[in-house]
Amino acid sequence: MKQKLFTEFEEVSEKAWKQKIQYDLKGADYNDTLVWESPEGIKVKPFYHQDSMSDIVSKIPLPEHGWSIGQEIYAGNAAMANKKAIKVLENGAERVQFNIPSETIDGSVLLKNIDLKQTSVYLEMQFLSEPYIQSVLEVAKGHEDAIYFNVDIIGNLARTGNWYTSLEKDHRCLDLMLKTKAQHILSVDVSLYENAGSTMVQQLGYALAHANEYLNHIDQSGSGNQTKSLVFKVAVGGNYFFEIAKLRALRLLWVNLISVYDIKLECHIVAYPSKRNKTLYDYNVNMLRTTTECMSAVLGGANTLINMPYDALYHKSNDFGERIALNQLLLLKEESYFDKVSNASDGSYYIASLTEQLAEKSLELLKSIEKGGGFLKQLKNHTIQGKIKESANKHQERFNAQEEVLVGMNKFQNETDTIKENLELYPFVKTNARKTLLVPIIEKRLAETMEQNRLKDE
Repeated sequence: MKQKLFTEFEEVSEKAWKQKIQYDLKGADYNDTLVWESPEGIKVKPFYHQDSMSDIVSKIPLPEHGWSIGQEIYAGNAAMANKKAIKVLENGAERVQFNIPSETIDGSVLLKNIDLKQTSVYLEMQFLSEPYIQSVLEVAKGHEDAIYFNVDIIGNLARTGNWYTSLEKDHRCLDLMLKTKAQHILSVDVSLYENAGSTMVQQLGYALAHANEYLNHIDQSGSGNQTKSLVFKVAVGGNYFFEIAKLRALRLLWVNLISVYDIKLECHIVAYPSKRNKTLYDYNVNMLRTTTECMSAVLGGANTLINMPYDALYHKSNDFGERIALNQLLLLKEESYFDKVSNASDGSYYIASLTEQLAEKSLELLKSIEKGGGFLKQLKNHTIQGKIKESANKHQERFNAQEEVLVGMNKFQNETDTIKENLELYPFVKTNARKTLLVPIIEKRLAETMEQNRLKDE
């Protein structure tokens, strides 16, 4: 017989808790002492209570089958990329992402011996080609649901400053792709906004406005009847609870946005650790950063998680770094039991409050963008770029003032640490002078200037 143990205790209201805290503060101001404000304008309280919670965040749809471990593979050579994919799948990965530089990469070689009944594949194509998609679908015949093509023509415009060909031709090619048997064509690269220095509200607002451009196009063109999902590629930063809430808010906002259209598209989230807070010096700390970021992604409800090797900034792709990155995810899944509960964040009033506030602020931003003519228009008149640059500069100022700490860089430096002789890749923002239609959104890490100064002194 189950005995109820707490019935003899009276419930304590939010008001009573606050009165007790104010009494214990002995005259100090409650707001000045215990309440702090995030860069998103969210006031974080010292405690949260059911009395002030709404039921809105209980309606968030989470992945039905939990989360999957992914691995990113550069496919400059189809046979070598395929061999590597087979190996990582044997080592515990469940999905692979191929980064394909050109149409010359043979899809049949790339997918050889990969069991598409068990394994989903993301194709990150650096070109736009409906015939290439048709050729891949022919190889994957009967398993079209396993292939995610991650086509993002607007994301390419934002990142490079140019369309693949032109606005009209890119959209015409997109229409042809949407009329194929492919079930997962579209994606939105939200990671660009995080890695360039956007706040979480901006990331969510821009992600929804970006996606809304595709929804408008599908609605007007009538294409995309086969499409089942829209992939959001999201970079997860180091603010643990806020990042959990960010992914949950994205799903909540998507439900509201898609309900406006007569379209059924699932929100499919592929999460990656942010590049923004990674460092060259004291690089082993990157493993700690990516671990907590991966945990946030799991608890936030990502479908697939692709980790970043701790040495990815300065080393070429190597077995050791990639194996460590894969093992981090295997430890979370197999030994930390992060796959046993799909809704672990439910019941946390703090996360629920953050989710609701992020969603509300992001929705206001989305409405403002649509009122101003939509995402594409604001991208072309550089409003989006200006807002991101403003947020990135404020973020950089907090880092420079040590208000935001990266261990080993702006605090607790190891003065004997050197990296120059180990550099195999150029780890800083690259400049490439060329003509563009608009100013591209540039990714930049917080520690870059400080690292360049330290490198000069080595």
